Amino acid sequence: MSERKPVVLVTGASGFVGRHVAPALASEGWSVRRAVRSPEGIGNEVIIESIGPDTNWQAALEGVDAVVHLAARVHHKREEHAAELYRNVNIAGTLRLARSASKAGARQFIFVSTVLVHGRSNEGRAPFCEDDILTPRGIYGMSKVEAEAGLRVLASDGDMKISAIRPPLVYGAGAKGNFALLTRAVNLGLPLPFAAIRNQRAFLAVQNLTSFILHRLAHPDRASNFEVFLVADREQVSTPEFIERLARASGKRPRLFRMSPALLSTLLGVIGGRDMHDSLLGSLELNVSKAIATGWQPRVSLDEGLRLALSAQDI
Repeated sequence: MSERKPVVLVTGASGFVGRHVAPALASEGWSVRRAVRSPEGIGNEVIIESIGPDTNWQAALEGVDAVVHLAARVHHKREEHAAELYRNVNIAGTLRLARSASKAGARQFIFVSTVLVHGRSNEGRAPFCEDDILTPRGIYGMSKVEAEAGLRVLASDGDMKISAIRPPLVYGAGAKGNFALLTRAVNLGLPLPFAAIRNQRAFLAVQNLTSFILHRLAHPDRASNFEVFLVADREQVSTPEFIERLARASGKRPRLFRMSPALLSTLLGVIGGRDMHDSLLGSLELNVSKAIATGWQPRVSLDEGLRLALSAQDI
């Protein structure tokens, strides 16, 4: 008679991170139940058309031992007019799922938050750490702060172990956003005006995020029901060095030139707003000693993570 496999529900399983996490969980002996918006014919699927304060999770959570909550509202073209959408999905939806999971008897809940709960830059300050006073900017970051606060309260009233992970930019095969834009620019051989930038930024290979999630599921805290972690690659590098490493992984020659930081700052502010400006020019350093103290180590280096990211455009 075979031993029962532990069951994990993965929300956002069809997204960029989910497409890495779900198979990794399966390879570690978990029975993975994928929460998706529409059928994909991949493994054990449960259809959850929308996540919000009234979502019925009963069928999805039946017999579940753990939940990995990746799904979130991340970007909206008119963010300032989408406050209710962020509240419904990222706050009320997350807490509805967590309460339902606790009621269903799940032992662990992994919540992927964001480093943006700390703000977009730590320029002139020490690296961010988990105990900092949170200073989120933007509706997305604020929604994650409120979700974390609600999970902390829930953890204090129950037995389910909750881990909140705050990653920086996550890169890998299938990543979108700034990583996809930089990759396209490097592959096209476009000259990029970042040679004079002297910032320092944390990045996170999707393989390293995945390995930390697996580590937390395998090694839950005994003393605490709620823990927060900053997680990043071993190396934290400047924007021009990241582009140089990306070009090397692509087999391309980086085409970087110097532009006055003041002029570049103005141009990026006009083209992409404060978010693009801070993401490319600001510093974002993280103290990841708490994650390392759990016994976890990043599985891949920055160079290896970039090579894996470029080995396929999608997975």
